Amino acid sequence: MPVAQHVMRHAAERPSRPAVCGPQGELTYARFAERIHAAARHLLGRGIGPGALVAIGLADPVELLTAVLAADLAGATPLVGDPSWSRERWSSVTAAAGPGCYVDAPLPGAAGPAVRHDPAPGDRAWACFSSGSTGRPRAVVRTRASWTGSFPHLGELAGIGPDDVVLIPGPLVSSLYAFAAVHTLATGATALLPGREPARALPGLLARATVVHLVPHRLPDVLEHPGALRVAVVGGAALDPGTRAAAVRAGVRVVSYYGATELSFVAVDTDGGGLRPFPGVEIEVRRARGLGEVWARSPWLAEGYLGGAAGPLRRDADGWASVGDVAEPYRVGEMLRVRGRGDGAIQTGGATVVPEDVEEVLRKVPGVGDIVVIGSPHPSLGAVVTAVIEAECATPPPRALLEATARGGLDEAQRPRRWYAVPSLPRTQTGKPARALVAARLAGGDPDIRRLI
Repeated sequence: MPVAQHVMRHAAERPSRPAVCGPQGELTYARFAERIHAAARHLLGRGIGPGALVAIGLADPVELLTAVLAADLAGATPLVGDPSWSRERWSSVTAAAGPGCYVDAPLPGAAGPAVRHDPAPGDRAWACFSSGSTGRPRAVVRTRASWTGSFPHLGELAGIGPDDVVLIPGPLVSSLYAFAAVHTLATGATALLPGREPARALPGLLARATVVHLVPHRLPDVLEHPGALRVAVVGGAALDPGTRAAAVRAGVRVVSYYGATELSFVAVDTDGGGLRPFPGVEIEVRRARGLGEVWARSPWLAEGYLGGAAGPLRRDADGWASVGDVAEPYRVGEMLRVRGRGDGAIQTGGATVVPEDVEEVLRKVPGVGDIVVIGSPHPSLGAVVTAVIEAECATPPPRALLEATARGGLDEAQRPRRWYAVPSLPRTQTGKPARALVAARLAGGDPDIRRLI
């Protein structure tokens, strides 16, 4: 997350401007810069500098950003993960890279002169983890320029400037919220970072916030208490037209965008007229007939995955990349109509869950013949992870055993909240479970699908 130098510049130009406001209080840019320098000196004193990988799992968002920016200032590469991960979990997901250090407690400071590092546009920066089909989270590799180069474009499109107060009501392990935080700091604005359970404090936060970054299903909650809000930047799944209309009535301008962790920004809708290519992005929808795959070419693309891990990102020889998302036919100058994730990924509470990840873990439970994981609609989370199990015999495994396996092998967002059993799963002509048909049958109340309790 390459913005340490931006923070230092703002600290020199506007030292008393609030930089971050988190669960433990507020820091000005001057104080925040001091803490970053002190933490960077601590890392350098431990031999953590250019070329090192720093794994960071901190629940407090201000402490997390301090560690991220300290690593960046020291020339190291910060890698943000789930604060609930154990050291063993970290070791398993970063086995190919071997981080130079793990940060699971606030970094102490060290006295000394200001730390100076000369960043280069081609420096690698690992932003966040992105799940995929191998059953293991993978870290996305980015260059410094692929982050910072897009900052001015988002600032101009959304009208975000140094006098704004930006609410970021989600976990920074999510690339959507992580980008929102670093963009805010690069701009010189104030980042409101409530951390866990922000819903309770939402009215008070919105009384101060002028901008909010969030996922579509959270926007209606915000519009109930818009306060000082003037802009909502919405990323992720498609935005319901009724919600956009409600925002207009509340006096809140909505800037929605489509992208992926691996592709960054692909398309943006600034006025409700539909998705158009984000600045610097070329778009193709490649198809034989009907729907096709979205391919993008831009300076914002990720390089790939840490350690060469497998994942949905594919590239061609001409610099185009895709993660398999599906869209209607597209021509240059038209709006892009994205229909969904080609891999059936589930958007739940701001997190992206890939069904194959969950299925791989749960398929190992004794008595599970096969399994399909889908997203079931949920009024506040957007969707919840739902498992439909085909038992090896007439009796499916106990739900308690399934949940224990999920707790042991899956992150919190990946764990199913609803469990069902079916005598036999519908299958495609190739013998694979027909995920879409399972979802349709469940939604239609198929009596053969029974709830596990």
